[in-house]
Amino acid sequence: MASLAWLLIPLFAAIGAGIWGSWAARDRTQGDISELAGYARFREAMDKADTADQTRAKAEAHSGSDAV
Repeated sequence: MASLAWLLIPLFAAIGAGIWGSWAARDRTQGDISELAGYARFREAMDKADTADQTRAKAEAHSGSDAV
């Protein structure tokens, strides 16, 4: 019976290695695609904010309120 217990240890190790190997080799492209799409939306938002700031700065610089 003790020899059977010693044989179960490598069996459980092999099962655990198989589970870990399948988890490590999983397809992770879906996460990359959504992260890249989120980064593209972030860049677009920053470009819009930068354009709005530049437009506001030009309007304030040429408002004529500082003219004497």
